[in-house]
This record gives sequence, C-alpha cells and structure tokens, in this order.
Amino acid sequence: MAREAKRTVEDIRRDIESEREQLATAADQLRDSFGVGRKLRANLPAVAAGALGVGFLFAGGIGATARLLMRRGREGKTKARLGRFRIVD
Repeated sequence: MAREAKRTVEDIRRDIESEREQLATAADQLRDSFGVGRKLRANLPAVAAGALGVGFLFAGGIGATARLLMRRGREGKTKARLGRFRIVD
C-alpha cells in the first residue's frame, strides 16, 4: 500500500488513458469479429419477410385464415341480433 501512495496524479491519469485506449481497441476488434450488423443490413428485406412469417405462424394465423376461408355455411340466417344473442332461422 505504501507503493501506491508514491504514484502521482499524472501517473494515475496516464494509466487510465492507457486502459481506455486498450478497451476501445478491444471493443472495436470484438465488434468487427461479429459483423452481424453488416450482414443484417445487407439482407434486411429477407429478414423482415421471415420475421413477419414467423410472427404470423406464432400468432395462429394459418389456422385462423383457414377457418375464415374454408368454413361451411352451418349457421342459419340471422334474423335479429342483440349483443351476443341472436335469433337464427
């Protein structure tokens, strides 16, 4: 601990600046090694379409669309309707 007391303010500032530069270099190298941002931007339309499709599937869109398009006319003709109650012929 006596050794640490001999360091001057300038020594500490110099060490901090050196650590900052090393950290910035390491962060740049890490960012360059991943390269996900560039790949994603290059294929953005395809990625957006895929995300839309996956969201549609997870939301149950296929079943809901099929039920809407392929339902049979099992219901009769509604004569009157009040809220959730109907008079069906």
